[in-house]
Amino acid sequence: MFFGVYERQLDDRGRVALPAALRDELGEHCYLYFGDDACVNVQPAETFERRAEELADKVERGDVSRDRLRAFSATASRVSLDKQGRVTIDQRLRELAGLAPQAPVMVLGSVRHIEIWEPGAYRASEAAGQAEIAGASA
Repeated sequence: MFFGVYERQLDDRGRVALPAALRDELGEHCYLYFGDDACVNVQPAETFERRAEELADKVERGDVSRDRLRAFSATASRVSLDKQGRVTIDQRLRELAGLAPQAPVMVLGSVRHIEIWEPGAYRASEAAGQAEIAGASA
C-alpha cells in the first residue's frame, strides 16, 4: 500500500525521483499511465496488468468503450527505476498531466498506486477531498 505526499522536482529529461517510502512495493518494473484525475499513475507491474485485463474484459462485455481501452493503453509504458529511484515520464504523458520540465511535482501514495500531479491541480483535488471529509463528519 502507498501513503504520504511528497514534493519533488521533474528534471529536464522528464525524470522524477520517487520517495524511498513508496519504492519498495513497486518491484523491478512498474507502469506509468494517464490517471482518471489527469495525473500520472504509477502502478506495480502485476497490479497494472490485472487492471488492464479487467478493463479489456469490460470492453468485451460492453461495459466500457474501446475508445477508453485505447486511450488507457496508448498512454501506458513499462519502466524501471534507475539507481537513484527515478522514473522517466515520457513527453506525451507529461503534457497530458500538465507537468513541466524542471518544475515541482507532487508525488503521493493513493493506497493501491502512486500518483504524480502538477502542484496546482493536486492542491485543488486535496482541498476538495478535505472538504468532503469535513462535511462527512458534520
